[in-house]
Amino acid sequence: MDRRQVRAALAALRRTFTGPDYPPVRLPLRRLRHRPRTAAVLRSIGLLALIGLALVGAEYLTDTRRLPGASALLLAVLAVAPLPILLTRPLWAWRITLVGLFFGTFNRSSTADWPWSPVQIVVSLAVLFAVAARVDRLVLGWIGLLSLLPVWMFVPTRNQVGVSLLFVAVLLIGDLVRHNLRTRRALVEQSEVSELEKARRAVLEERTRIAREMHDVVAHHMSMIAVQAETAPYRLSDVPEPARAEFAAIADSARAALTDMRRLLGVLRSEAEDPQTAPQPGLADLPELVAAAHRAGMAVTLDADVGAEPSAPVGLAAYRIVQEGLANAARHAAGAEVRVTVRDGARGLTVRVANGGGGVPAGPDARGGGQGLPGMRERAVSLGGSFIANPTGDGGYVVDALLPDEPEDAQR
Repeated sequence: MDRRQVRAALAALRRTFTGPDYPPVRLPLRRLRHRPRTAAVLRSIGLLALIGLALVGAEYLTDTRRLPGASALLLAVLAVAPLPILLTRPLWAWRITLVGLFFGTFNRSSTADWPWSPVQIVVSLAVLFAVAARVDRLVLGWIGLLSLLPVWMFVPTRNQVGVSLLFVAVLLIGDLVRHNLRTRRALVEQSEVSELEKARRAVLEERTRIAREMHDVVAHHMSMIAVQAETAPYRLSDVPEPARAEFAAIADSARAALTDMRRLLGVLRSEAEDPQTAPQPGLADLPELVAAAHRAGMAVTLDADVGAEPSAPVGLAAYRIVQEGLANAARHAAGAEVRVTVRDGARGLTVRVANGGGGVPAGPDARGGGQGLPGMRERAVSLGGSFIANPTGDGGYVVDALLPDEPEDAQR
């Protein structure tokens, strides 16, 4: 044996006597926390069983060894004491068992085949099996050697080999059970890893499919819109200047949508979800957003009175809510006047997008059932705010969002 093996064996010997002990096994009673009466009944049954075993062992010692009642009861309690801690402290259970194997032979008969009481024999074998199913093999080797000492010291010579083989067989069976349990646990963990990998691949494949469909359908149509809007003034004769400006606004909006679409497709196709490095829009970009709506033919006014610049999440949420509100107004109430109001309030940033009555749907597909309002509500609620969208009495529509803003230090 080299030094490394010797050090490992000595470390196992130290652990056998001084610990640390092995982690406890989850007891079935812990799963009955929602059923306290059942757990209490099971604990009572276990306690009564221990008391019964101790009394049986004490009566056997009193009858066969003529021991006083107190001495017999003490030895019987020592014999069954490892059982309550067998699953939670296996090494301590074995240590108590080893002490019991030495003291349990007190006042024994020299002609008896077994120097211990039947209760102590059964408990000792159960402890050896349970410990062998829990401990490492080096520790198990020391436990086996030390457990054979009382056998060769107190068991009659004619039975020493048989009892030793019984002890060794129990230890080997326990070790086989431990190896089997570890193998099953490893297979379960490997199966869980495989399932997670399959799920991850399925999600990635689905994201790739969605990105492909969006690229083939949506991005293609947006590209066609941009191209047609740019070439329309040259293909049509006598196009007035306001119409040229509106075509240019349509082309700009289509290109912006294509840029956002490409960024979204890149996120969908990428397996690693790295943080976005491109600057996100905020309150400072609202004038440009309103100007783009003006160029598209909308009558929009912006009333923004914000002191300090809000945090990036609040600014982004406000921008997206205004953007979606303008899109809804253009889709459902084309020609109506739209007013965007952004204010600092006592509870946070307030955002309102209101359109007046008199507008008409922009096309046959301008009807409810989209994801605009749910998306705005989710943005507000995710920041701890609120969102309300209601029609007005004059036939218009208004959306109100409250976006609480906290300093970055408080968020951390």
